[in-house]
Amino acid sequence: MRLHDKNKKHSVPLRDPHQDMLAGIRELAPEIKARAAEIEAARRVPSDLVERLRSIGLFRMFVPRSQGGLELDFPAGLEVIKALTQLDGSIGWISIVGGVGSLFAAAAHPELYQQIYKDGPDVAICGSSQPGGTAERVADGYRVKGRWPFASSCTHADWIGGFCIVTENGKPVPGQQGKPQVRVAVLPARDWEIEDTWHAAGLKGTGSHHITLRETLVPETHVFDVEAPPRMSGPLYQALRQWLPLVHGAFSVGLAEGTVDDLLALAHTGRQQLYAAVPMRESETFQYELGRISANLRAAQALLEVQIASHWRRAMAGTLRDEDLMIEGARSAVWLATTCVGIADACFALAGSSAVYDSSPLQRRLRDVHVGAQHAHAQQRQYVDVGKLALRRSAGHAG
Repeated sequence: MRLHDKNKKHSVPLRDPHQDMLAGIRELAPEIKARAAEIEAARRVPSDLVERLRSIGLFRMFVPRSQGGLELDFPAGLEVIKALTQLDGSIGWISIVGGVGSLFAAAAHPELYQQIYKDGPDVAICGSSQPGGTAERVADGYRVKGRWPFASSCTHADWIGGFCIVTENGKPVPGQQGKPQVRVAVLPARDWEIEDTWHAAGLKGTGSHHITLRETLVPETHVFDVEAPPRMSGPLYQALRQWLPLVHGAFSVGLAEGTVDDLLALAHTGRQQLYAAVPMRESETFQYELGRISANLRAAQALLEVQIASHWRRAMAGTLRDEDLMIEGARSAVWLATTCVGIADACFALAGSSAVYDSSPLQRRLRDVHVGAQHAHAQQRQYVDVGKLALRRSAGHAG
């Protein structure tokens, strides 16, 4: 029998940054909910809330540890995004931008990357992936000009990027498959002009304005191809496009979870609707519909979990850069967006007339989930590629 060594130091358990972030979100939850109307009216997230999100690690969660970041596993990062989306759609949307922005930056030239993170990892990066500009090749870099829509989070960004069609002598430079070559130009936020255009049906607090550049000389190091082979090691950084549909799926499910929570909170107030024989929660019609909604929500949660786990396994194995995985992710994102829109519609209908007021979180959820579902990653047309993939795979099995 060994005697206890009084001089032996007890090991202190290492802190879990993922759990710390979730704890920080729980602490911030009452304030986010209380300030929902303020966020909508301002059409942006107030700067003090942005700083609170920065302090809990939002902007550093996918930044490499070598830069002082958290370098969370992708499933853990999506859990953070989903938790914030449950609280408020606009907060959830800017959390996507806050997380994914650092993954875009990981594709940048090392010189630019070091410049972005020279003062630490808590850098807010945003941009627009629509090729709304041109980048004309010149001797000392590129002359960039354009106007880009949907630059979510631009009101609190430190760096902003815009996708551009590369031109030479005024003509598009051909890229892969004969399509114009596209590159992203990144500059400090102070170099961009923000046009106050974000007057939208939902996700009002995202500050998704238009941004413009007027004939600006951009150094060669600040223009790069996000499709290029990865510059960094580690599963997070070997591909970008394959992650994006999954992020959108997490947003859809998080909003649906928050919507169901809001409906349950309303039912627990004991509310009894006009002409109803019993309070909502005692109504078999309400109970039936709630049961159906719950089943749809669980199916959405399960598909998201399976898709995230599948992609992460491929990332860990080093095989994420696969076009078929992009299609599989799109299949999930489209189905999840459609299903979660249906959940929000059903919750809004069950809530009755009280949900029509601006003070009701249910009407805001309804608008937010519908606007989110308009995103390119959620468009039904992507089912065409999904169908083609199914045919190709079945033909392979048949052969």
